[in-house]
Amino acid sequence: MRGPSLLSTAGAPPACAPPPIAALGGSSQLQALKEREQTAGDGHSRENSPIVNNGDMERESFFEGKNMALFEEEMDSNPMVSSLLNKLANYTNLSQGVVEHEEDEESRRREVKSPGMGTFIGVYLPCLQNILGVILFLRLTWIVGVAGVLESFLIVFMCCTCTMLTAISMSAIATNGVVPAGGSYYMISRSLGPEFGGAVGLCFYLGTTFAGAMYILGTIEIFLTYISPGAAIIHPKSEGDEAMALLNNMRVYGTCTLALMAMVVFVGVKYVNKLALVFLACVVLSILAIYAGVIKSAFDPPDIPVCLLGNRTLSRRSFDICAKVHTTNNGTGTTTLWGLFCNGSSPSATCDEYFAQNNLTEIQGIPGVASGVLLDNLWSAYADKGVFVEKKGTPSAPVSEESRPGGLPYVLTDIVTYFTMLVGIYFPSVTGIMAGSNRSGDLRDAQKSIPTGTILAIVTTSFIYLSCIVLFGACIEGVILRDKFGEALQGNLVIGMLAWPSPWVIVIGSFFSTCGAGLQSLTGAPRLLQAIARDGIIPFLQVFGHGKANGEPTWALLLTAFICETGILIASLDSVAPILSMFFLMCYMFVNLACAVQTLLRTPNWRPRFRYYHWTLSFLGMSLCLALMFICSWYYALFAMLIAGCIYKYIEYRGAEKEWGDGIRGLSLNAARYALLRVEHGPPHTKNWRPQVLVMLNLDSEQCVKHPRLLSFTTQLKAGKGLTIVGSVLEGTYLDKHTEAQQAEENIRSLMSAEKTKGFCQLVVSSNLRDGMSHLIQSAGLGGMKHNTVLMAWPESWKEEDNPFSWKNFVDTVRDTTAAQQALLVAKNVDLFPQNQERFSDGHIDVWWIVHDGGLLMLLPFLLRQHKVWRKCRMRIFTVAQVDDNSIQMKKDLQTFLYHLRISAEVEVVEMVENDISAFTYEKTLVMEQRSQMLKQMQLSKTEREREAQLIHDRNTASHSAVAARAQAPPTPDKVQMTWTKEKLIAEKYKNKDNSVSGFKDLFSLKPEWGNLNQSNVRRMHTAVKLNGVVLNKSQDAQLVLLNMPGPPRNRQGDENYMEFLEVLTEGLNRVLLVRGSGREVITIYS
Repeated sequence: MRGPSLLSTAGAPPACAPPPIAALGGSSQLQALKEREQTAGDGHSRENSPIVNNGDMERESFFEGKNMALFEEEMDSNPMVSSLLNKLANYTNLSQGVVEHEEDEESRRREVKSPGMGTFIGVYLPCLQNILGVILFLRLTWIVGVAGVLESFLIVFMCCTCTMLTAISMSAIATNGVVPAGGSYYMISRSLGPEFGGAVGLCFYLGTTFAGAMYILGTIEIFLTYISPGAAIIHPKSEGDEAMALLNNMRVYGTCTLALMAMVVFVGVKYVNKLALVFLACVVLSILAIYAGVIKSAFDPPDIPVCLLGNRTLSRRSFDICAKVHTTNNGTGTTTLWGLFCNGSSPSATCDEYFAQNNLTEIQGIPGVASGVLLDNLWSAYADKGVFVEKKGTPSAPVSEESRPGGLPYVLTDIVTYFTMLVGIYFPSVTGIMAGSNRSGDLRDAQKSIPTGTILAIVTTSFIYLSCIVLFGACIEGVILRDKFGEALQGNLVIGMLAWPSPWVIVIGSFFSTCGAGLQSLTGAPRLLQAIARDGIIPFLQVFGHGKANGEPTWALLLTAFICETGILIASLDSVAPILSMFFLMCYMFVNLACAVQTLLRTPNWRPRFRYYHWTLSFLGMSLCLALMFICSWYYALFAMLIAGCIYKYIEYRGAEKEWGDGIRGLSLNAARYALLRVEHGPPHTKNWRPQVLVMLNLDSEQCVKHPRLLSFTTQLKAGKGLTIVGSVLEGTYLDKHTEAQQAEENIRSLMSAEKTKGFCQLVVSSNLRDGMSHLIQSAGLGGMKHNTVLMAWPESWKEEDNPFSWKNFVDTVRDTTAAQQALLVAKNVDLFPQNQERFSDGHIDVWWIVHDGGLLMLLPFLLRQHKVWRKCRMRIFTVAQVDDNSIQMKKDLQTFLYHLRISAEVEVVEMVENDISAFTYEKTLVMEQRSQMLKQMQLSKTEREREAQLIHDRNTASHSAVAARAQAPPTPDKVQMTWTKEKLIAEKYKNKDNSVSGFKDLFSLKPEWGNLNQSNVRRMHTAVKLNGVVLNKSQDAQLVLLNMPGPPRNRQGDENYMEFLEVLTEGLNRVLLVRGSGREVITIYS
């Protein structure tokens, strides 16, 4: 390609610049300019060139893109409009994954360039062929006879209305943008999302597959009943077994036919498509023959006698003369019919009672349009299985109830009939409206052809069906209409006897049309399955996306043949049709739902070219489809919905995540917006309060989470309920750190997925960590869906010199949560917390309830014990009694309070006696203040900082050595102990108060610097040391300890001391959760 060779690529050195334009010849110069114009904006153009000072390049830029210089830096990512339009104009819409193996590259290229099919050939005729089929020829006359003209008209009208409304919805969806191959599946899945798309796509696939089984059964029924009855392999063993023998023959012939058809589809799909026109011609000729026969019957009805015994119809398969006796040259003799009803051929033989008392009469089976038989056929004649087909109004001598002997040539009903069952049998005859949309890739203008062709086809076929119902009722005798297999007509097809010029026009035409429809189903169903498999939304179907090298769906064809075989083994056309109806009705229902949802949501992309739709029509169509499903068969409907529901949930949990901009996502957004506006009105009631957690994660230099167990604990606490926001802060500016931010967010999401934490991830890039955490606390969440609790890990490294400000960030975060009236949970030793896979078989969750700040301490253990990790742990509540408190009464009150809260827990009241402030406490306070002094000096210069640190270190070393020397000296009086071991500490705590004054004097005289300590700090340290001793004594073996977290000092000067107090308070405990309530009540005793 010459264009790119003339252009400098992005990052090319100046030495690689092209020669000046002036150096080119005249014509070649113009050609070069043209080529430059053609390649502009294609990703390899001159817009990216860094060379701006070269005079030649400036001249070229003047010619090439002077009008678009303002946008030249964006051309690599945002193409020129001219380039975009050029690509759209050359867009080709070939069949998805289907490349005929008979076609080579050249023929495919010709196919792309040749104009597509128009409305008549591409949509109207395929829809006509798919809609008119086996039910019209084999069952419509029987439906009219059983249901009557009026109820049959109602059945057909309901079904046609359903398909018309569905076609309107489908037209709106199909004209809302380009619909690639995949037809209805593509439309539903892209409108309703992968879950609905996969579920309905598979239902449509099963419907198309069972349609293939129904067409094959129809083909075999025509062949064995009307073309060659003698071809039956299996013969009835006894009288009355004819029906079972017919079903077995259909199974054998159907299996062979299916194998043959599958082989044809496998070898030569092209020939199936070429024969489609022949099959369509058969259908059209057959229908024309029916209308011609009706017109002829008006002035010259055919002579088709029907034999009645009394009012019962007789089957003429085994006799010719409709009389008891007949006259021959030798005199009067009995007929074949006499021999069938009597035990001999002699006139004196014993005969069937009904045969003896009733006369034989012959009536015209097809009296014609002008005969007035329509009035007799208006009303229904539903019956049970095995009932005589009788003519109303004909005299009949009653006889006693007889045991019906087999072998008598009566026409009997073969199945129980009722209105809803007939709806299920008839509905498949109106399916096939998707044929046009399935060919959308081959149409010249799909957005114009699909609505016009489909709706015209439905109008045409609806007229044919409705007119046929009236004409059949007006032309044909009722007993013949109810004779499903034409036994009274010597085994001829009823509709064929009406047709002109010959019954064979209908028989042969219906045979080839049903055969062709079966081939079409076996061709289309595997491709539909292949399209679903290649979308990758259903993992176990992946294998069916593969096929032969040319794209033919081999594995999908095998599965289709297997499912089709199950339909053939059912063998009864009347049993397969309702199954087929279910799947098609479900598909149509979701097409209507897709259109209604898109219309009501008013999504910006919903701009169909087809304007004659409304959401009420789609909703009516959806309701009608659902009603028809349950009218046909409520148990089939429930079963089909169960299958679709299982597929939906499977895709939801195991399927691939797809973002198709579907309507269900839009519906979810609308519902979420509505719900958010509802919960915006005020804070939740105490009964509805649950921790909505903001989890603050720390990241390392690789943007990985430092404490993943914090997310495990979140999952255990939340159990998927309520709101969880996982937040983190990256230090820097967003422009510099956006790539790292994306990586960090990806890492957090993958960890959330691994830990099964259901929630949202929110990452903030800020100039410093302190501000970033403050921003998260203030702005995380949306509307009423905001967090009310902050969960974070204890900063283990706050004492380290290389991380001097982690404690300050922590204390400021505590203040921020207090100011925002949010609860705070701080997990200490978080890496020792259990993972989700661990299970505690025993142990306690200990709650130390020091101050009441809303009851969060009570609620957290209850929530934790809902999870499997903590389920077997028992809850203990400790509270602290002062000297003036009645500990016995406190325990009773606390037990009563827990009883009303419906929380089961052991209760213990711990008494803390006021005693001396120990020397251990003073020593702790001294070390703490020395460290505080050192931390304050951190802001000095490096040299001064090192010098100050060395001085403090030397001073500490000297003081420690002095303490050690005194510890080795002879013991002092008992009231002052200088070796501050743990045992002596506990003993010191319970010293007599009377010795305190002299003890202090001795302490201060032994270590004068203690007298300079801040007494407020000493008291706080005293509380921390005493509480820690009590907690260690009671809860050292607990699986989790929950403690009230004291607030930071109001004076910011003591922030560094606050960290030391908390450290002392929790020292020696394995897993600690420090809890600071928000101040509002979160638990109530009321219902």
